[in-house]
Amino acid sequence: MAKHNWQWNENLRELGLLLFMAILVVAIQIRNPAFLTAGNLTSLLTNTAILAILALGMMLVLVTRGIDLSIGSTIALAGMVTSLAVARYPGIPPVAAIGLGTAVGALAGMVVGLLVSRWDVLPIIATLGMMNVLRGLTYVISGGRWVSSYQMPDSFKRIATGRILGVNNLIVIALLAYLVAAWFINHTRLGRQIYAVGSNPEAAEVSGLPKRRLIFLVYTIMGSLAGLAGVLWVAKFASAQGDTATGYELQVIAACILGGVSINGGVGRLTGLFLGTVMLGIIANALPLINVSPFWQMGIQGGVVLAAVLTNVMVRRNTERTALRRRVI
Repeated sequence: MAKHNWQWNENLRELGLLLFMAILVVAIQIRNPAFLTAGNLTSLLTNTAILAILALGMMLVLVTRGIDLSIGSTIALAGMVTSLAVARYPGIPPVAAIGLGTAVGALAGMVVGLLVSRWDVLPIIATLGMMNVLRGLTYVISGGRWVSSYQMPDSFKRIATGRILGVNNLIVIALLAYLVAAWFINHTRLGRQIYAVGSNPEAAEVSGLPKRRLIFLVYTIMGSLAGLAGVLWVAKFASAQGDTATGYELQVIAACILGGVSINGGVGRLTGLFLGTVMLGIIANALPLINVSPFWQMGIQGGVVLAAVLTNVMVRRNTERTALRRRVI
């Protein structure tokens, strides 16, 4: 009964977010009719695709009561390694370049996973340390230099600029990632076990669930997606720099929180995550269109995230209060 009540509250919360998005879209369209043009909507979705991919991994990390602050540095390292490789060997197939970047990210995620699951280092401490280690490695292997557009083969840049059936590759990759995530979370034992560990770690361990291996797995998945995002990032912007994606992890966490993922673990749905990601994309796309000062843009985004956090707290308290009343009755 409590689970049913929680799902009902989540449905209401997501419906409220959808309604708020609709009102926001109408208001923006009235202010600037260029917002709902096909070109701008395509740009919005394309620019949001990388954030959406990263949010999938971060959701799993947050569900297990963890956090990963190193993904911005992982993006930079994976993007730099891949860019240097394709600049030196222009004949590398795009699929191999994607595989290389993803492998670099997976390796970084495995190190974080070992620190957290094997040696019981607090996630925030482990990922803060790795954030600096990975960022430093990026500068070391690049010698402090950039990899520019002219050094990258066109086949590599088409990873982000190409189209499949008229749809940008970034959007297609993000959609595929969500389909795989939906299957993994809803139809595999591992997916269900990850949520069980986040809901009650002690009970999960007592019942025989491999808690440490599951935590290691989610950080490896997060690292892999960050590595993939690193390749997509440098292919999209046709530039690899040492400071790429600095602070981007905060935007990813914001998308998760806005989508209803609980930092207390055990709670997170793909539908809410998608809405939260698109919501951030709309805000980032619309504020410049309606001539909002750049000095205000970050403040507005932060205000929206704070409102989402307060909403999540109220939903959780309402769920707990209702469940308590039912037990008393």
